Amino acid sequence: MASVAKLVLIVAALAITAHGAAAEDYPTRAIRVSVPYGPGGPSDTGARIAAEALSRQLGKPVIVENHGGGGGLNATESYLKEAPDGYTILVGSIGPLTIIPAGKKVSYDPVKDFVPIGTVWRSALTLAVRPNMGVKSMAEFVAFAKEHPGRVTIGSAGVGSVTHLAIELLKREAKINVIHVPFRSSGQSMPALMGGQIDALFGDTPIIAPQIKAGKIGALAVASPKRELALPDVPTMAEAGFPGVEAASWFGFVVLRQTPPAIVKRLQDALATGQKDPAYIARLAAMGASSGDVGPASYAALIKKDGAKWKAIMNDAGIKLE
Repeated sequence: MASVAKLVLIVAALAITAHGAAAEDYPTRAIRVSVPYGPGGPSDTGARIAAEALSRQLGKPVIVENHGGGGGLNATESYLKEAPDGYTILVGSIGPLTIIPAGKKVSYDPVKDFVPIGTVWRSALTLAVRPNMGVKSMAEFVAFAKEHPGRVTIGSAGVGSVTHLAIELLKREAKINVIHVPFRSSGQSMPALMGGQIDALFGDTPIIAPQIKAGKIGALAVASPKRELALPDVPTMAEAGFPGVEAASWFGFVVLRQTPPAIVKRLQDALATGQKDPAYIARLAAMGASSGDVGPASYAALIKKDGAKWKAIMNDAGIKLE
């Protein structure tokens, strides 16, 4: 029995040594980044810019792969089957990590099952109106909505999207009764706003900024604590009198909780260093976005904060996801 126990201890010691050596040598090959959405959107763009920065720091290729479907849920749940070795990173977004778990049962715990590496994209939403609505400020918009209760229409990118929840948040903070008009995407709601089929919409600032600058739609306020680089002349909701209306799209890198701590630290430090590069910051700024506060702590806090915030909004509004 003693010899068996000794053998078990030897095997365990060898496993720990091998594990430590693997972490110390990491990475020895290319790293994959799984984006749970199709190519071309903010999640894809932010992931590719961050992947380049990470590759420079780690000295290995970091390859971005798109796996769309289910509003990001499909790829997020599939990621749970990956080996926790740091060679596959998931883009964790506001939908799968905060909104979807608040509206339906999922196979993971956003806080317990993933370890944050860092935020790679953050952009506030902006409330925009049709050009012929005749309102130029939040005060005028709220007054108009109160004069016409249940008649003002605000579009979103779909039920349960952050653009939808921003509408519910605005309704609560401004005490107005407006009609939510869900579309399948911002690509569909934007033409409806420009064509006058809806009165307003919440949109991702970098995406709708060109139409605002071209005068095709009017911007009332950005839902962020400070003004956005893409629309520096547009006031914040706080400046307009509604400090409680904050809403942003965000994406970040996460790995599985079982990933060796040394590898997690290597990724966190490498991403943070890469994101402090002025060239990296400038690339995001050129698109009207940022990576937010650098480092895993701020990303972890963001996930918890938005998780609680949007769950409360969904419960108050009775929003359920199919």
